[in-house]
Amino acid sequence: MSGAAGRPPPRFVFDFGRVVFRWEPAELLRQQLPRHAHDAASAAHWVEQVFQAYGGDWGEYDRGVLTPPALAQRIAARTGLAVAEARRVIDAVPDALQPLPASVAWLQRLHHAGQPFYFLSNMPAPVAETLLARHAFLGWFADGVFSCRVGHNKPEAAIYDIAARRFGHPVQQLVFMDDHQSNVEAARKLGWSALQFHDAAQAEAEVRAAGWQLPDA
Repeated sequence: MSGAAGRPPPRFVFDFGRVVFRWEPAELLRQQLPRHAHDAASAAHWVEQVFQAYGGDWGEYDRGVLTPPALAQRIAARTGLAVAEARRVIDAVPDALQPLPASVAWLQRLHHAGQPFYFLSNMPAPVAETLLARHAFLGWFADGVFSCRVGHNKPEAAIYDIAARRFGHPVQQLVFMDDHQSNVEAARKLGWSALQFHDAAQAEAEVRAAGWQLPDA
């Protein structure tokens, strides 16, 4: 991410999972499927089987193509889980996504400083709707794009183009933060500034080091 000397103010764009919200799929599966995901190795195996690196069936759920019942049927047919087990995992996702306090504090500082910011998230419709209804701080976002509402997933170029047009800022002004490096690289290829998010302290430090302005803590 290059420095911002001479550029207009940054417009920050946040992913949701592991950026704004805690997301630990192995822990989720150990809770919901204890008979199958009973230790670190088995949990990792089932993370791959169920979520397919957020491609495959789960990617189609994120894209808005599949409903929860259809997704549960597909997961069960592909993995050997019972349909009820697959559905239990699907239905548990919204509760597993809990706000990260340090990230919310960053959003609050931006909000109080009057700096508009945005989200760009791969998210299925039932989860997106639950998060929006449950968390008032999401009203601080000036706008955002969910994959389920536009029919494209990151790292597809189309979703970044849709977001940039919707947010109404030059791509050089957009500073995108995502936990997946492939999504970061896709944004950079389209002219966005972007960094891989590990935690709020690391991301804020990288933003400041690049010369982008942030409100004081």
